[in-house]
Amino acid sequence: MGINVSRNADLAANEWLQRFVGRQHIAHDDEAFWNGLLNYNIVIPENSQDQLSLDSRLETLCQSFIGNNLKTGNFGSLITVFLEKATELLSLSDQESNMHVWQTFNALFIIRTLIKYINETGSEFQLLQHFEALPNAELVKAAEEQQQQQQQQVASIAIEATEQAPLAAVIVDGAKFETFIDALVNLIVVIPVKEFTYHLHLEAVNTLITLLAVHLFAQPTDKSIVFRTIYKCQHANVLMSALLHFVARMIEVPHTMFGSTSAGSFVLGIAESLLSIFTFRKQQDVLKTSNATGEELSQQFRTHYPLANQSLLLILILTNHCTAQDNAYRTSLFGCADSKDSPKQGTVSFQIDFSAVYETLCRIVTIDQATLLLYLLLHRNERFYRFVMQQQDLELLVIPILQTLYNAPDSNSHHIYMSLIVLLILSEDESFNKNVHTIMLKNISWYTERTISEISLGGILILIVIRTIQYNMLKMRDKYLHTNCLAALANMSGHFRALHPYVAQRLVSLFETLARKHSRLDAQLKEPADSAVFVNVSTTPEDMMQDLSVLEEVLRMVLEILNSCLTNQLVYCPNLVYTLLYKRSVFEGFRSHHAFQDVIQNIDMVVGFFSSRLQRVQEQRGELGVNEVLEVISKGASQWSSDRLRKFPDLKFKYVEEDAPEEFFIPYVWTLVCKYGCVHFSSESIKSVTTDIAC
Repeated sequence: MGINVSRNADLAANEWLQRFVGRQHIAHDDEAFWNGLLNYNIVIPENSQDQLSLDSRLETLCQSFIGNNLKTGNFGSLITVFLEKATELLSLSDQESNMHVWQTFNALFIIRTLIKYINETGSEFQLLQHFEALPNAELVKAAEEQQQQQQQQVASIAIEATEQAPLAAVIVDGAKFETFIDALVNLIVVIPVKEFTYHLHLEAVNTLITLLAVHLFAQPTDKSIVFRTIYKCQHANVLMSALLHFVARMIEVPHTMFGSTSAGSFVLGIAESLLSIFTFRKQQDVLKTSNATGEELSQQFRTHYPLANQSLLLILILTNHCTAQDNAYRTSLFGCADSKDSPKQGTVSFQIDFSAVYETLCRIVTIDQATLLLYLLLHRNERFYRFVMQQQDLELLVIPILQTLYNAPDSNSHHIYMSLIVLLILSEDESFNKNVHTIMLKNISWYTERTISEISLGGILILIVIRTIQYNMLKMRDKYLHTNCLAALANMSGHFRALHPYVAQRLVSLFETLARKHSRLDAQLKEPADSAVFVNVSTTPEDMMQDLSVLEEVLRMVLEILNSCLTNQLVYCPNLVYTLLYKRSVFEGFRSHHAFQDVIQNIDMVVGFFSSRLQRVQEQRGELGVNEVLEVISKGASQWSSDRLRKFPDLKFKYVEEDAPEEFFIPYVWTLVCKYGCVHFSSESIKSVTTDIAC
């Protein structure tokens, strides 16, 4: 078959590559040359160090390419060869297409490598110039044929055959580029994913990501021809459908690139030693979701399921750019429906098995990009939101999110924020708030604050959100984080049931901790200015007043959460009543405070009612044990009427996306692409996003 297995070190001396980047024009129908060039195997870079090594070995070749291609048009010839092979794939049988897939992949890998190099070292305009460049002799020929055949596609392209030509004199109509984009989409959506086509699909997705990465290196996307071309694609629905199917199916990368060892198939067995990136040990075949951190799971996902990983990242890129205008990809994702339903015609972009999407997200939701996709679907796709609310195994989705919050020091602030927003969106549904208290969990090994043999999903959710509030108070001091935490608790508070004693303690302890902080801050502000001792010399009285105001808002919200539970669920929460009786003194300093009086009156009324009943029983029986106190509370609760309490509006909060969300999401998405993606870009060349989240 003429297989030439070449190691990275031999690339610069490869005669086929030297001819391709040289000064001689190579026609697209020169089969001998293209067969020689495209019969190679290469170890695909699996990390930034591998990419840097490959880039250094290709540097001389790429420089020659830049210097010669506008005159030779060889890149255009390669594009044409790729287009022809991609078209032919649609009509070939599996056995016939193995070699064809291999060569198509190799052509696309060279194309992507050159696109990446031009993006990192040049401009978008230069990229399009190289796509459309024709050899000098053919420029004249093309002009003559234009007069004779008005329909010839490339005849309108007039490119100066020199890279020093002024930009204004060069016309690039992008015809070949548009055709190339269509071919990539066709590869992704038309050809079924099989063992020997897996890497071709992956390369097509990676090429789209590499093209869109022009955002990292060049001008704003609203002026980008690459973005304009990709976003006017007529096949947004089928592309988004294919990408989401790739994510949902989570097909593991094959052990060989282009076929099995069955007779008649094309096998790269002789190059097995060079395929280390595609060969995996048996014990690594399954994601280790139980004990893995989000970082570890991200690496496993990228290594074992690269097509799902890259498809997920491409979905996020396509849906988060161009949000201020009609974005067909965004509309498509938000308009998809469950394939098991029969929605009205014209209202659905595409159908997909929501069960598969849900199950996959449950497996990988501890990684940033999966949390972001879950957020988009829950927030924007009403059908998917309703589907999730009907699931009987919500713990499979919620517990990994809680683990992300529990491991906050190991997560970036963006991931913590998105995880909390997901919880807030879930808490907007009353059925969710009821169901989480009926799902019982046993022996939660990852929660190490206290050994709890059994607790409801709602109970552990409350514990983790409270813990996040306290972590934020100490480390992050993010007002919006507090707001989202408290909003989720507030939405749930009217449905708190059968709270574990430890959960009740933590709820009241949250108020106690905030109350102590309020007292300290208030005392500092009341001290004379010359005698006040500030922990931070840069903290002014104005800053402290602002902190006090925020703290009072938080305290008020915690009191309203307690009040909401007592008003709606007192009979089902004896442990909370017990804790309030035990900790009644923590509210004393706030009874006369104008910001808290009305809410504390209700809590005082509950505490007073049960205190009097306990006192009467104690007078009859003597000292009571914990179980006896709870028995008195339970009996008293059956005679309690919430009509005695002052009425407050129901606590209902709804997440609303802030104005200009792209300012948050676009840098976040590209950070994930750079950090967890299979395409590795030069960090030195990136202009519009950092490769690390440090805020």
